[in-house]
Amino acid sequence: MKLVLTGDNRLGVLRGDGMVDVSAAFADVRFRTAADRMPRVLALLGERRARVDELAAGGAPEAMPALQAPVPRPPKLIAAFGNYREGSDRERQAQDMFLESPDSVIGPDGVVVLPNHPATIFHHEAELALVIGRRAKDLPADERALDALAGYAAAIDVSGRGLGRMGPSRIGKSFDTFTPLGPAIATPDEVPDPQALRVTLSVNGEPRQDYSTADMEYGVVEVLAFISAYMTLVPGDVLLCGTNHQGLGALQDGDRVAMTIDRIGTLAVSVRDPQRREWPRGIDQATAARHGAVGGA
Repeated sequence: MKLVLTGDNRLGVLRGDGMVDVSAAFADVRFRTAADRMPRVLALLGERRARVDELAAGGAPEAMPALQAPVPRPPKLIAAFGNYREGSDRERQAQDMFLESPDSVIGPDGVVVLPNHPATIFHHEAELALVIGRRAKDLPADERALDALAGYAAAIDVSGRGLGRMGPSRIGKSFDTFTPLGPAIATPDEVPDPQALRVTLSVNGEPRQDYSTADMEYGVVEVLAFISAYMTLVPGDVLLCGTNHQGLGALQDGDRVAMTIDRIGTLAVSVRDPQRREWPRGIDQATAARHGAVGGA
């Protein structure tokens, strides 16, 4: 099942080229905004799955509506440092993760707005996202950890480089609009092996990133175990699994960015820069070479 949230706050399941409204399965869930609603929906998804499947199978598909991010404002948005081997034969780097602003999330066909900050470049980073479906702490680093998931999504972790005053900084990942997320939450039955997914990203039709999650230094279960040892995960939390930096390039005004993950779907957004700054087009080979040797975020 692929669960979506429409622009007018309806819950839907993708079927064929359209969507079936399954909001009735969660009609009793009280909420003020979609940000409040989705964590509560995800906490109930497992026990109400049969009803959702029944509605999805029996309803008439409608043309695909405009979508929001499937989790418009995660309780926590957590990202992995680097986390890909990128063709190197070095030993695994020390595992680490960091928090990003939940207010950076936008949905499919949203607009990434590059801020008026003196970044040296703004990069795209295509990433597998994990969406938490139940409260969890101290998960084991094995398949049992996957029971904590509501499912998987695609995410673009936009990164403003060169903003740290005291050395490398991750503050440039938390600007408003810098975390496109979607198009759907693909439930775990849709993704039998999260370590066998192809991730691609193009800019204006030009291929950029193209890698497999098989290259992750720390797999999905290790990511879940690591972060849950430090903090309690709750429904609606989103974890970004890192990226392979081979294929990174600049984002600039007027770009159309599309990323696809096998079995999950395609997430597309546009880019606007009021300052209309320009960087070289194509793949940033210097960044690729640097991160292939030492990793990074």
